[in-house]
Amino acid sequence: MTHESMNEVKRARKNTLIQEYEMFMMKSGERICDMHKRFTHIVNHLLALGKTFDKEELNIKILKSLNRTWQPKVTTIFESRDLTSMNIATLFGKPREHELELERIKEEEDGEKRHTIALKSVAKSRTKLKKT
Repeated sequence: MTHESMNEVKRARKNTLIQEYEMFMMKSGERICDMHKRFTHIVNHLLALGKTFDKEELNIKILKSLNRTWQPKVTTIFESRDLTSMNIATLFGKPREHELELERIKEEEDGEKRHTIALKSVAKSRTKLKKT
């Protein structure tokens, strides 16, 4: 009886995680490292419950889960990489490198904006001339 109950809980948990996996998408404003943590959490729990994945399946899922702003990078990865042998850490590393580079560029641009020169204006007072 206890064993059957444990199997039901395990099956329900597995079904919930499979649904989370299937619906997995990058959240608006989410950083790559946070997405990586969420994805890894789901996959690790599914693996512990006996679900199996091949590398290519996981890699395609990750790439299709990235939001629209990542499409150029996704296309590049699809065209230039062998997704059958690449591990998840390597795959997440590519967009993470790109994200860090974009942050560096943004910081430089923000720094340039802060170094703009402000000119001081001097107001001249008007004096009335007396007629003689």
